Amino acid sequence: MAETVVKIDNLVKRYKELIALDHFDLEIKKGEVFGLLGPNGSGKTTTINCLLSLLAYDKGDIEIFGEKMSPVNYGVKKRIGVIMQNVAVFDELTVYENIDYFCGLYITDKATRKKYVDDAIAFVGLEDFVKFHPKKLSGGLLRRLNIACGIAHKPELIILDEPTVAVDPQSRNKILEGILQLNREGATIIYTSHYMEEVEQICTRIAIMDKGSKIAEGTTEELKRMIKNTETITAEILQLPENVREQIEALEHVYNVSYADNKLVARCTGGRHNLIEILKILQENQVGFGSVYSEQPTLNDVFLEITGKALRDKE
Repeated sequence: MAETVVKIDNLVKRYKELIALDHFDLEIKKGEVFGLLGPNGSGKTTTINCLLSLLAYDKGDIEIFGEKMSPVNYGVKKRIGVIMQNVAVFDELTVYENIDYFCGLYITDKATRKKYVDDAIAFVGLEDFVKFHPKKLSGGLLRRLNIACGIAHKPELIILDEPTVAVDPQSRNKILEGILQLNREGATIIYTSHYMEEVEQICTRIAIMDKGSKIAEGTTEELKRMIKNTETITAEILQLPENVREQIEALEHVYNVSYADNKLVARCTGGRHNLIEILKILQENQVGFGSVYSEQPTLNDVFLEITGKALRDKE
């Protein structure tokens, strides 16, 4: 069994009549890239702040690396790196000086600190910008500087909160590749994002929370099996007779059929040969069709079905 790095048990956080965390539980194992997802206002940021002892909570226990977390447990805090959504660097300092400052909060030996700073600069690809001040950097470079400041001391647990917000595709790829590299080098990652394709790409396990509670947890494939829709079949058809539509609707694993703008969409739950069965009906009834394709649900589909499609206020 892998070592437990983070354990949250029965966590409750109230703001007067508002319950921000409602008996929330979470366990993260060493070496995981763990996605923490939820709509705005679901409690993700509150969870992270409680985890870091930046916020007092009403009930529950938090252990990190097997030790009870507290505001004064500096031994554990040294082993954590935090990269929050809002970039937090000093405008008065250069790229090098910023990374050196944040690394120096944990690493006092000058020779070791210099090596760690150089490693962090190389890791995020900022070698050509070490003398630049933050205001001279693009959004993507600024995000990479923010990451370098958070990981320069080589933490074992790294928390990344929306690290790719408002960056270009090249910088996003660089950041995601860097996260996976940190994981390969031994770091356990907690990752929050509203970009579902990123989470699906890099996370080994995911928890979805809403209204302060964990409502689903598992690998991407496990989460996909929790929802009704397991396959969506789309076919371009100039004319779909009503009796043919009824035959498709009667198939065992088809639960919803729509036809509009010369496009048939059949949503299925379960079944291994849904596409074959639909094509057979079309051919038997001599219904001509153009392109046909089958799509599996995405993590975004899972997220919307589990949490609902209504707009949420910001946290």
